[in-house]
Amino acid sequence: MRKILSALFLFTSIVSFGQNYHKYVNPMIGTGGHGHTYPGATVPFGMVQLSPDTRIDGSWDGCSGYHYDDSVIYGFSHTHLNGTGCSDYGDIMLMPTMGEPNFNPKEYGSKFSHSNEKATAGFYSVKLDKYNIDVNLTTSTRVGFHQYVFNNAGQANIILDLNHRDKLLYGDIKIIDSKTIEILRRSEAWAKDQYVYARIEFDKPMQISKVEANQENKKDFYSGTVVKVSFSKQVKKGEKISVKVSLSPTSYEGAKLNSSEIKGWDFNKVKQEAEQLWDKQLSKIEITETDKDKLAIFYTALYHTMVQPNIAQDIDGKYRGRDNKVHDGEGFDYYSVFSLWDTFRAAHPLYTLIEKKRTADFINTFLKQYEQGGRLPVWELASNETDCMIGYHSVSVMADAMAKGITGFDYEKAFEAAKHSAMLDHLGLDAYKRQGFISMDDEHESVSKTLEYAYDDWCIAQMAQILNKTEDFNYFMKRSQSWKNIFDWNTGFMRPKKNGGWDKPFDPREINNNYTEGNSWQYSFFVPQDIPGMIAAYGGKKRFEDKLDEMFNSESKTTGREQADVTGLIGQYAHGNEPSHHMAYLYNYVDKPEKTTEKVHYILNNFYKNTPDGLIGNEDCGQMSAWYVMSSIGLYQVTPGKDIMNIVKPLYKNARISLSNMQYTISDFNQDINFIDFKILGSKFKSGFKNYEEYTFYKFQTLPVIESTGKSFKNTHLISVDSKIDVGFDEVYYFVDYDFKENIDDNAKFIKYTSPFEINRSAKVYAFINFLVTGMFKDNTYKRFTKSSTISATFFKKPNNYTIDIKSTYNPQYHAGGKEGLIDGINGSTNWRKGDWQGYQSQDFEAIVDLQNVKEVSSFSSTFLQDQRSWILMPTKVEYYSSTDNINFTLITSVTNDVDTKKEENTIKDFNFKSAKPINARYIKVKAYNYGRLPEWHIGYHDKGEAFIFVDELTIK
Repeated sequence: MRKILSALFLFTSIVSFGQNYHKYVNPMIGTGGHGHTYPGATVPFGMVQLSPDTRIDGSWDGCSGYHYDDSVIYGFSHTHLNGTGCSDYGDIMLMPTMGEPNFNPKEYGSKFSHSNEKATAGFYSVKLDKYNIDVNLTTSTRVGFHQYVFNNAGQANIILDLNHRDKLLYGDIKIIDSKTIEILRRSEAWAKDQYVYARIEFDKPMQISKVEANQENKKDFYSGTVVKVSFSKQVKKGEKISVKVSLSPTSYEGAKLNSSEIKGWDFNKVKQEAEQLWDKQLSKIEITETDKDKLAIFYTALYHTMVQPNIAQDIDGKYRGRDNKVHDGEGFDYYSVFSLWDTFRAAHPLYTLIEKKRTADFINTFLKQYEQGGRLPVWELASNETDCMIGYHSVSVMADAMAKGITGFDYEKAFEAAKHSAMLDHLGLDAYKRQGFISMDDEHESVSKTLEYAYDDWCIAQMAQILNKTEDFNYFMKRSQSWKNIFDWNTGFMRPKKNGGWDKPFDPREINNNYTEGNSWQYSFFVPQDIPGMIAAYGGKKRFEDKLDEMFNSESKTTGREQADVTGLIGQYAHGNEPSHHMAYLYNYVDKPEKTTEKVHYILNNFYKNTPDGLIGNEDCGQMSAWYVMSSIGLYQVTPGKDIMNIVKPLYKNARISLSNMQYTISDFNQDINFIDFKILGSKFKSGFKNYEEYTFYKFQTLPVIESTGKSFKNTHLISVDSKIDVGFDEVYYFVDYDFKENIDDNAKFIKYTSPFEINRSAKVYAFINFLVTGMFKDNTYKRFTKSSTISATFFKKPNNYTIDIKSTYNPQYHAGGKEGLIDGINGSTNWRKGDWQGYQSQDFEAIVDLQNVKEVSSFSSTFLQDQRSWILMPTKVEYYSSTDNINFTLITSVTNDVDTKKEENTIKDFNFKSAKPINARYIKVKAYNYGRLPEWHIGYHDKGEAFIFVDELTIK
């Protein structure tokens, strides 16, 4: 039974006194290892992140533009991402130099030393060794402030390179006067169409000394897809040049308006104002601690949760919407950079505590993006939807805010937007709605998407409950149970399904395309919406506890694809990536809070350090740090959208949290208390009716599983239908359709399943379960049958008895069902992640097809796929050989590739050949030549990446 702590014992009102919290922040934490943070200057939730760039190659560990291992700075740009796994930003780059100006980054870049580098909250400084220039940086919300000290006399230059880092779609530089310029930079990277307007003001007149522009190139205006300008001035030793750069997403006028944030040229004043903003912001959670490292770890973590989302509107409220049009603000602040797959877990629950107004603004931003872009954001960046990651987790943020009574947004509009996103037919949702799960045949990352959609659906149901929408509540609660359809009750894992049955072989440690940045271990505990149901599925509390123990105590090694995100392993728990973040708290649900405390404190003390590599994985826009902040003060919300929080023995006792106009102290507590009621924080949760688990008695309902040895067969094929039913109560029915009709809806054709059966020709098999359900209505118990969704599996009788001998070795991740998968007559789609293609890396592909006897052959075809972004390239050529003895082969023909390696769309090509006259042969050899090392223009070239060959079907007639 859950033990829930009441308000009276946990929180007490106190008086707060200000401190210089900014001094505890170490922005260098996370700049090394795989943290992907940046060290530069910014203010809370600011538009500007003014930081040095040491990486310009788009490499994974350079996503923020900076990595601590580097020794060269290429410039200082005004936008940066905090801890993401994709590269973008780096807009409006300035680089001070001396001497003759140069536009080659390798030439104008400068060595630097960490001993001459300083980073604090709101301030960054460094010495550029090559030029003996001291650089000082600070910011306001929308303006970056540079101060350069030239320690040598001579020609000083400030390079403005609009081609810095990502692809420039269009840029222009307009000279207003010798001290003022205006800029438009429109670029493409992760965000496909990003607009940044800027206004640059120098405190001294500057002269243009060098220009490169490939469109307009005149005295006061330069434009094109290559735009670079050098501004120069003769300086004395020790002379300073100050520069202010204001940003706007809307217009030149917006940038000019935003420049009013900083008046005058007092650098120290602006720096102090930035520090004061951080002091106020960081004081929202106060801890008592004498260890300087722990103070740095805690307040840097809190700082990292507050450098995004970023304000994305001008001072007058104008912003660029998802429709790429400029809109007027409507009583709220518009934000950008929503890494929702990460941040719904801990960062947004933290914001509901200390950022209630911003939480409402975030949601209003979501709703405007829904109105302007047609759906809620998934991973929004600069008013672009990147569609990175999965789920529709903006509904989690909205449901959690509603459950906690946060106001300032339209609840009805929020529900409308949430329901709309859930009812779309893309990204596997069509299959999910139709059959209650996503299979490998439907969509890649099928297990993760099924699980995360199910949680999001529960969130929508909670919104419906608050709004008294009973029909919607029941519909989405039923969908929220879809996790059961990919839970294998025999192995105790969430598993991928293919063609109606479980995909085989199965290794829960394997990282593959059925899971999002993880494996089955890391997803088999993601049922936050129905933890009691999940515990029951595992066999009760003791077995569930044992399963958690097994996960934490397993070998800390994964198999399958190399996944850089999966770090911080404790057994198969991976703290370096988000799917694991709630798992240590699951011990609370089986009355073992001491195990939660043990695991949480181990993570707090070992995976967070006051060093550049002090984060065990990507910061992910504050999620990694939010986990630390919440857990260290003794709180964590496993299920956003539910009005309770987990508690754990705090690392910092008596932490004080600012809530509205009051502060509260989190006191230590008895170890047998596992949860707190969120109503103590002023929640106005509106319950329309009883909780769902009290409303209907649901047993463990799942779909049937159609099992066989494969999708294709030669003579006859044995099929069984497995199910988790109560024998004598529930019933399984099946139907074999040899005619492949488009729709099967006549239940009279279905036969009650009693034992495995055989088919002897191609067919489609359907199955469903009739569950006997007990429920309660108006205090009366009832019994009735309810029919599950109908699932199907398709089986093909092979058109011949050919066999194949593959001489190459395919990557186990990409096996397409084994060697027979290349001659089964079943063609793969452009979505190779569904598992229908065989992949070969760093080797040629070679296979011999045995036709079983000598035949007259005239047509040859082999099918290959290209997805250059995933390192999959067409073979350079394909050769066909014939033989009658499998020893002596004769070259028939060679077919050369004609698909451009730079083509971005996934492409399928048949390398086919038709002979003018038949060829007598029993054996046909196919050899495809691998492209080899990726070309120089490819992002994987710098990692010495080798291309894959992806092949599916070999056809010989």
